[in-house]
Amino acid sequence: MTLHLTNSQARHLILHLQGLTHPPHKAHGSGELEALVEQLGFVQQDSIRWVERAHHMTLFARNQTYRPKHLEKLHESGILFENWTHDASLIPSKFWPYWKHKFVRYEMRLRKKFTQWQGEGFEKHIEALHSRIKHEGVLRARDLEKPKDVKLEMWQWHDGKAAMEFMWRTGQLAVPRREGFQKVYDLSERVIPSGHFAREVSNEEFVDWACRSALDRLGFGTAKDIAKYWDLLSIKEVNEWLATHGRQETQTITVQPNDKSKPKEFVARLDLENILGSLPKIPSRIRALSPFDPVIRDRNRLSWLFGFDYTIEIYVPPEKRKFGYYVFPLLEKDKLIWRIDCQARRADNCLHVTQLWLESKVKWSAAKQDKLLAELGRQSRLCGMTDIVWGEQCNYRPN
Repeated sequence: MTLHLTNSQARHLILHLQGLTHPPHKAHGSGELEALVEQLGFVQQDSIRWVERAHHMTLFARNQTYRPKHLEKLHESGILFENWTHDASLIPSKFWPYWKHKFVRYEMRLRKKFTQWQGEGFEKHIEALHSRIKHEGVLRARDLEKPKDVKLEMWQWHDGKAAMEFMWRTGQLAVPRREGFQKVYDLSERVIPSGHFAREVSNEEFVDWACRSALDRLGFGTAKDIAKYWDLLSIKEVNEWLATHGRQETQTITVQPNDKSKPKEFVARLDLENILGSLPKIPSRIRALSPFDPVIRDRNRLSWLFGFDYTIEIYVPPEKRKFGYYVFPLLEKDKLIWRIDCQARRADNCLHVTQLWLESKVKWSAAKQDKLLAELGRQSRLCGMTDIVWGEQCNYRPN
C-alpha cells in the first residue's frame, strides 16, 4: 500500500529533517554545530546584513545560543569549506571528494564563459595567480592590481579577480577564512584537510551519494527536487539513478498539499514511516527565518506545502514591492504565520520594526504578541542591538 502523508505530517517531517525540531535553547558546542551543518548539508551565505547575515540567521533559528564566531571557527579550522551549491555556501569538508566532480563539470563550461568575458589571454592570468599564491601565500581580490586605463561596468571583474573567481569555483583555490565579508584565497591543498583532499570517489559513487543524501534531507521529492538540492546533478542523472539504484532505496508516496487539492506523488526515503512515528515536537516559539533558509529556499515547494507565497523583493523597484526590501517569514510551530520588515540599524544600535503582516486566517493575540517580542529580543541579542523601535506606521504594535 502506498504511504500517504497528510499536509501536517509533511510539514512536520520537513521541519524535522531541516533541524527545526531541535531544542533551540540547548547550548551547542562545536561538535553539535558541525552536526547541524551536516544535517542541513550546507549553509547558504549572503552578503546583506539586514539583521544578521543569512547563514547566521539560518543557524540561529535552530539554536539561540549560536553566535557568528562559532561558524567562523568551524570554517577557519577546515571543518567546513566554502564553494557553490546553487549559490555560495559553507559545506562540510568531508563532502570535498564529491565536489571534485562538480569542479570537473564546471571547468569546461566556466572556462568557455570566462574566456568570452575576459578574452583569449585569460589562461595566463590563471597561471600567474597560481604561481603568486603558491609562493607568496594568501590573497584577497583587493590585493590584486586593477588596470588603470580600462573602464569596467559595475558587474565586470578585472582579469585578476576573474582568474581568482574561476580558480575558486573549479576547486583550484579555497577560502580558509573571510575578513569582514571579503574572501581570502589560498591553494586548496593547503586549506582542505589532507584526508578529504586526497580521497577519490568514482562517478557512480558520486551520483549515488548526491541522490541519496539529497533525499535524506528532503524526505520526499521529484527528480527535479533531488537534482536541485545540491545542484550537482542533472535531472536525467537522477532519473537514471531512480531507475537503477533507486528501485531498492526509495518508495513511492503521496502527500496532501496545503490547499487540499489532489495529493501529489513523490519518491521518498524507505525509512519515512519510522521517522514519522518518532517525530519530536516542534518548539512553539515564533522564529524569524532568513530568506535563504533551506525551508524557504524552494519557493514552489514552500507554496504548495505551507501555503506561503514568498518573494524576496530586494531587486523589485520600491514602488512595485508588495511587502518590503528584505522581509522575514515568521514560523510558529509548523506554520508560517506572519512577515516582518525589521532592520538592525547599527548607527543607533536599535532593531527597527517597520511593518508586520499577518497571513490570512491568523489573528493577533496577546499570546502571539509575547512570542513575537521574545523572538525580537533574541534577534536583537544575535545582532548586538540594545533596543527595539517600532515604526509609527506599523499595523501591529505591542500594548
